[in-house]
Amino acid sequence: MKALIPAAGLGTRFLPVTKSVPKEMLPVVDRPQIQYIVEEGLASGADEVVIINSREKKIIEDYFTENAHLVSHLRAKGKDAYADEVQHVGELPVSYVYQDEPLGLGHAVHCAAEKTGDEPFFVLLGDVIVPGNDMLVRMKEVSDAHNGASVIAVLPVPEDQVSRFGIIAGEAVSDDVWKVESLVEKPAVEDAPSNLAVFGRYLLSPRVMDLLAEVKPGAGGEIQLTDAMDAVLKEEEMYALIIDGDEGFDLGTVDSWLETNNILYQRRFGK
Repeated sequence: MKALIPAAGLGTRFLPVTKSVPKEMLPVVDRPQIQYIVEEGLASGADEVVIINSREKKIIEDYFTENAHLVSHLRAKGKDAYADEVQHVGELPVSYVYQDEPLGLGHAVHCAAEKTGDEPFFVLLGDVIVPGNDMLVRMKEVSDAHNGASVIAVLPVPEDQVSRFGIIAGEAVSDDVWKVESLVEKPAVEDAPSNLAVFGRYLLSPRVMDLLAEVKPGAGGEIQLTDAMDAVLKEEEMYALIIDGDEGFDLGTVDSWLETNNILYQRRFGK
């Protein structure tokens, strides 16, 4: 089973720094944000993380490449803790495919079709991190309990913010699980079927990957993952795991990235 991380975007909200430094490599406390996401994918039980990269972002691949010379240099200086960290990063099972055109999230995910084969797969969006590394495990438990159904993570948001997110319609089957009936992209407050917003973590059946090959480009010429998920709902069940607000952190804007750094720094080093 593979964990896919789309990482070919331009990081427009963080320009001009992302002109030369990929947004995924911006630090969150003491490591780049993509390292959190790779480690979360591996903690799910996935046997490999596949980064859907741009050929302009070789720095991401350099980061996850072994550097025996640096490790040896650090150990010779007695800096074993740093050496261990560098060695750990270089040994993570990461591979790459490339999205050569910016044709949307659905297109990015489909670029990894040969990697996922006929197995379910995780998708982890880079705009959020989950330091606890347990969300995907819980999603897999929900999927296993419902015959391998697709599962998405959702987060309750204030009603006046539902128009900013993809929102699910459905019904509760337990305190923290809903059966999904449809997905509504950025509804008006009065039209929103719930206040449960799609969070950026997906466990998808192989049929979703098949359907992505058939999805037609929408607004802006992009192929949307949501369109394939809407299509699979006509054939298969889908469930949503409701998460708490302190389980995941938003990195999508400069303000939220700074706030996340402050919160996680306090968690690790605060007194």
